[in-house]
This record gives sequence, C-alpha cells and structure tokens, in this order.
Amino acid sequence: MALTLLLALLLSACQSPIRLMPTPVSFRTGDVDPFAQAGAKLLGTEVPVLYVTNRGAVIEKPEPIHSILPSERLRMGVAHVRIGDEYLDWETLHRLSTSDDADERPLVQLESLEQMASLDAKQSFSDSPSTQAFFALLNKTLAASESQELVIYVHGSNNTIPRGAAQAAQLRHFTGRRMVVLSFLWPSAGSILKYFTDVGNAKASVEPFVRLLELLAEHSKASGINVLAYSAGAQIVSPALAQLGQSARPGETREQLRQRLRLNHIYFAAADIDTRRFVDELKLYVDLVGRVSNAGNLNDSALRFSALVNRASRIGRLDRSDLDAEQTGFLIDASRQYDFDLIKVDPQSIPKLPQRSHAFWYEDPWVSSDLLGLLLLNAEPQRRGLEVQHADRGARYWTFPPDFDLRVKQLFKPAGELQSGQEAGLSK
Repeated sequence: MALTLLLALLLSACQSPIRLMPTPVSFRTGDVDPFAQAGAKLLGTEVPVLYVTNRGAVIEKPEPIHSILPSERLRMGVAHVRIGDEYLDWETLHRLSTSDDADERPLVQLESLEQMASLDAKQSFSDSPSTQAFFALLNKTLAASESQELVIYVHGSNNTIPRGAAQAAQLRHFTGRRMVVLSFLWPSAGSILKYFTDVGNAKASVEPFVRLLELLAEHSKASGINVLAYSAGAQIVSPALAQLGQSARPGETREQLRQRLRLNHIYFAAADIDTRRFVDELKLYVDLVGRVSNAGNLNDSALRFSALVNRASRIGRLDRSDLDAEQTGFLIDASRQYDFDLIKVDPQSIPKLPQRSHAFWYEDPWVSSDLLGLLLLNAEPQRRGLEVQHADRGARYWTFPPDFDLRVKQLFKPAGELQSGQEAGLSK
C-alpha cells in the first residue's frame, strides 16, 4: 500500500487538468509569430486534430462509448478540442502563445469525438468506404498544410481520451497550426493505480499501431511521417518500428523499404521502456528513419519508480551499466554514425526545469522549442542550438547550453518570414 501511495504521489501532476503549455522560448519575444502563415481559417480557439484509437467500444451507436479494453479494430475521426472557454478570444490566445505572459493558462479540453470510420482487423481498405473518406480528409488537410508532413502523438500511461487529444492539440497549436497532428489514443486505463494494466494494453496496441503506420504509408500523401512517443507510448512505438524494420516485401531492398514507409523523425520523450529492449529494437529500424531522438532526464522520478517496479532501467533515464558489451558498442556507434541523438534534459542547465521532471516535452519552454525546431525546420541538434558532448568510449550526446534560448530564437527567425498563401484545416 505504501508503494502504491508513493507512486500516486509522484505522478499526481499527470492527473491535473490540461492547461495551455508554457510558450516555447523561441516564440516568447514576439519577433517570430508562429501563426503568421496559418491562414485566417485557423485563427481561433478551436484546434481539431485527427485521431485513431484501438480502444474497444461498449456501445457503437449513436456514438461509441469507448472502454479501456484493447481491440484489433481501428476507429478513426476528428477530435474537436478547444483552448479556453467561450469567452476566450483569438487575440488573447495569440498573446498568451507568443509571449511570456504571466496570466493563468487557459484549459485545453476535448469537446467531442467525431468518429468517421471503423476498420476491422480483417477488413481491407478497399472494402471500407468510411476509412477511405477519413484518408481523403487526411490527404486534403496534408495538401493544404505548409510542410505536408504528419505528426503522430502517442501518449503515455495514466491517460484518458480527453487528455491524449488535448496534448495532441497543444502540439498542433504551437506548430503554428501548420502541421497536421494525429493522436493515437491507445487504451490506457487513466489511473496510475492501473499501471500494469496499461503495460498489458500497450503490448496489445503494437499490432494496431503497426497497421496504422502501414495504412499511412500506403494511402496517405504525407511527405514524411513523424512520431512523438511520450513515456509508456514508447512501449508501443519501439516494438512497432522494429516489426516494420523486418517487413520488407519479397525482393524489396532496405532503401526501398525506407522510401515506402516515409518515416522521418521519431522522438522519444521520457521513454518508459526497458533500456536493453529499446537498444535491441533500435538495431532493426534505425537505418530506415530520418532521425531518432531520445530525450531524457536522469533525475526523472516517474522513470526511477518505473525502473524499480519493472526491475529494469528505462531508456528515458539511461543506465548504460544495464547493457552488455555488444549493446553498448551499438549504442555508441548509433550515436556517432547514424542520426540517433541522445538528448540530456538536465535540470541543472535548463532554467526552472523541475529537478524530477517527467513531462518536460510540453512543460518546459526550452525543451518544447527544441522539439519544434526538429519538427518544423528539420534541424539537426547543432543547428537547433544544442551542444555536443562526448562520454567515455566516444559515445555522443547533446546538452542545452546556457545561451540556448538565444540560439533557438535565431533559428526560428527565418521560419517567421516564410511566405505561404495556403490555409490548412480539418474541414470536409
């Protein structure tokens, strides 16, 4: 009982309502307006995002009532999310999103799920008109977006549908509404007391996520597919990518498989997955993606506890002593020869970052700026303002220097000057 109460205390912050995340430091001075090229259609407090879920449903009609049980069926649609209430106007939201304003951050809330399609595991794309309609909407939205890339957000444990959708909407909002975001809403039980239920459900969600990536590769027009895996979301994303790494068709080369999958940036934030497992799975796909980033805080209290209850270290709080010589050698080689970036999120180097932070990707304005530099500008770590460090035996990793805020602001200045007459939106 004491152990359970301690875990609930450590992660109680994850159960609080979602509020608009702090403005990334790159947008705080007003010199760069991330929304300048978004188009008038998107300048409001509504931030719809696409979603796909493998949650089972207790009731299908008139609207599905989702359960915490995993299903092989993929349900797809639009999550209608709003920032603030009916009294918050765009001018206020814009000010809060482009400054270091001390006002209370507005709530980010899911208003409704608009299910468009339901695809059974044995049903083909060609036999599902509703799935074709969902992909038509996705492709229309991609065509109207500035980058024409897709970002998939895979949430962690202790999560609900409203929370997963709201976090995806935050990500879309701070890309200046310029990137298309899809939230993969796997069946987390939404309670830290059911962590091991979530672990089992994450395992059952690997195959559905593989199928989603295969559908996107085959039927979407995304120029690149990016994945942000947060916390236990890594337990879905890592094995799924490893499986895709072994999915070459007869006669298909690795380069052809890479081009077919179109996987660009894979970003693991505070990844709650066994260190050894992660490294073994990384070997199977690292050559097929554009860049793999592993951002971790060595003081992460949630991962410290996860390592204790799982009896194995987590890659988001890397402990190389858990690796054998071959795994260590591969990790060193991957950090030097492949585009695999170990990013040290150090509370001693990042102003106001809580010592034990687990939610740094959205709670810290330095880390969120670095993530946006990767997604929006396809910038490698050095160009994003990070500094390279070398550990013993030559392993390479990246840190946040004292003047990171100045460096990243310079990085984003050209992005604010881009000209685009396009307007992107989730409209049918």
